[in-house]
Order: sequence, then structure tokens, then C-alpha cells
Amino acid sequence: MGVIFGGKSGEHEVSLMSARSVMRAIDKGKYEVVPIGITHEGRWLASGDPLKALTGGQTSMPQLLESGYTLDPVPSRSPERSEGAGEGADAPPGQAPPEHRELVPGAQATGIPEVDVVFPVLHGTYGEDGTVQGLLELADIPYVGAGVMASAVAMDKAVMKDVLRSHGLPVVDGMVVKRSTWETDPAAVRAQVAKTIDYPCFVKPANLGSSVGVSKAHSADEIDAAIDLAAQYDRKVLVEKCVAQAREIEVSVLGNDDPIASAAGEIIPSREFYDYAAKYLDNASELLIPAPLDAETAEQIRRLAIDAYLAFDCAGMARVDFLLSGLTGELFIGEVNTIPGFTAISMYPKLWEASGIPYPELIDRLIELALERHADKRRTRTTHPHDAERAE
Repeated sequence: MGVIFGGKSGEHEVSLMSARSVMRAIDKGKYEVVPIGITHEGRWLASGDPLKALTGGQTSMPQLLESGYTLDPVPSRSPERSEGAGEGADAPPGQAPPEHRELVPGAQATGIPEVDVVFPVLHGTYGEDGTVQGLLELADIPYVGAGVMASAVAMDKAVMKDVLRSHGLPVVDGMVVKRSTWETDPAAVRAQVAKTIDYPCFVKPANLGSSVGVSKAHSADEIDAAIDLAAQYDRKVLVEKCVAQAREIEVSVLGNDDPIASAAGEIIPSREFYDYAAKYLDNASELLIPAPLDAETAEQIRRLAIDAYLAFDCAGMARVDFLLSGLTGELFIGEVNTIPGFTAISMYPKLWEASGIPYPELIDRLIELALERHADKRRTRTTHPHDAERAE
């Protein structure tokens, strides 16, 4: 089984943590794990110890950041070996030591083990957005998680809202700002935000996760910095209304055509909202499983999670995030994450563990679902019946 991790996304570091957790938990007696790393520059490492190569031996988010990782949208690391490194020495994080084979476009690689199924533990762009899924489809390799269409739609928060609305599912109102529009006519954007969204509001990249590039603009004085930050990570920026006294509720979904939903969990962030630091750095946020909800609301949330999952034609897994207004009781779908976090503190595996499916069994089920979906897909005709007649 291949496990792909890293990648060119701003969520590269989160992916490394997720991959480490998956590879530790998987049943080694049942699966032979083939780790496949992708550097910040997009180079594929398929031999040696790719995880060590990408982390420099670091195991936690603070260590990764202290060892030289940054959240810059354009990493400055060079793909070449650092000058003066001794033969066989570990390369800095993000670089490949000499014993690692790099797979680059147009290169011919040999000696890479074949895999029966792939678990792409990639978060964000160039991994969770349908790009890697398309590559695996072309290679006819079964893989864990949603297909190309569901991955791409769920990744783009603006398109995601359109799809959910078309299915009658509740979403928070927002507006899309193109980076080019912001750069050429910021005054018009400011006026539109004030007119249609108002303050406070959330500003985020349309195509990213883990709260990278997300900020809260409390007033017009803060909107410029918020949009500037989000625009570093995507050409499309989403500005959303704030939900009054919002509670953050999450549900894990598992399955293909007949999915099931876990118990709901609630996040009590250590900061004003559940930003990147609250998720991965300060370890002070609280996870309440099950969420303190009345039975009717809990069931409604689980039902909506499955409805959203089916609306995108998801497969394998997804985590559906909700905002519940503590003031009005209104419920909104915030995001559908097709490759949710798999770190030791991530909600997706924790919610299933609380619902009776421990981590190793969860990985087993995901692999089985991947193989089941691939077998079903192979039943679909790809040629016209008259093609054979023409060939004769």
C-alpha cells in the first residue's frame, strides 16, 4: 500500500503529521507500506525514508516550524542538496538526501515497488483538490477517498457553497474576491464588503484548509490585511459573514454509496476562532466528544453531513464542519473536507473512535472502500460496442 504525503500545499506540514500517524497505526502484518513523499517543490521521493527526508527527523508541528519550515506561499527551499553536506548526510527539511530517488516529470524511474492501493494523505491544493486523484485514475490504481470531481468541488469553498445551495443545504452567505480585482480596484471591493457582508467577517483562501491564510476582520480597518493574507495562498478569496456566537461542530462520514455518520464533536478553540495555531501549535483547544447537543439537533447535524457527502458524490471519507449559532440556533455547513486530518489530535479518527471504530480498523475500512469503489468503476464501459466491429 502506498502512502503519499507532503506536497506543494500550504498544508504540507500537516500532511507529514497525518502520514506519520497513519503509518504508525496501520497493521504491518496485513499491509506492506510504501511511503511516497512529495517535496515543497513537487519532487516525488519513492525510496529510502521519504518521511525522514521531508521532516529532518522532526515529529511535531512546533519542531517542524523551528527546524526551518515556514508557511510562506512560495517556499524558498532549493531542491538541490545544500552545499557542503557530507555524503549520506541528512538533507534539511524539504530537501532530498542523495540516497532518495526523485521522480520528476519526464524522468524514467526504475525499482519502485508496485502498489495495490494508495492512501493519499495530502491536504489542500495539489493533493486534495483532484489533481493527484486524476493521476491515480489515469494509472488505474485504487485510492482512498473521494474522486476527481468531488475532491475539486469540495476544495473550492465558493463552488462548494453553490453545490450545497443547489441541494437546499444551509451555508453562510459570502462573496468571492478575485486577486486581480483586489489588486486593480481595492476601493470597489471594500465598498462591496461593507454593503453585502459587513463586519465582523471572515476572510479565507477559497482553495486551502487547516485555516491557513484565514483571518477575522473586525472592522474596515482590518479588511486590507485580511485580503492581502488570503490572496497570498489563492487567486480567489472568500469573504464570509460571521455567525453569531458560533459553535464549531464536526461530523465524520465513512462509506461509498451508503455512507454512515459518526457522533458529532464540538471544538472549543483556544483563540477567538479555530485558526492554524489553535489547531496545531498551542495544544489548548478542547475537543468535546460527543458534542453537548440535544438529541434532535445532533441527529439533524448527522443527517445534513450525509446529505452534503452525497451531494458531492464523495467516497471513502470526509469530515463535514458546521457552524451552530448560539444566538439563533441556526445551523450552517461550513466545509466538506475530503482528506481530513489524520494526526493524533485530529477530529476525524477521534470521532470514529468514540463511535466504536478504532484507528487501525478505520484505516482497514478505508482501504476496503477504495478497493470496492475501484472494482465498481471497472464495471463501467470505456469503449463503444461498435469499436470491436470497426477493428475487424
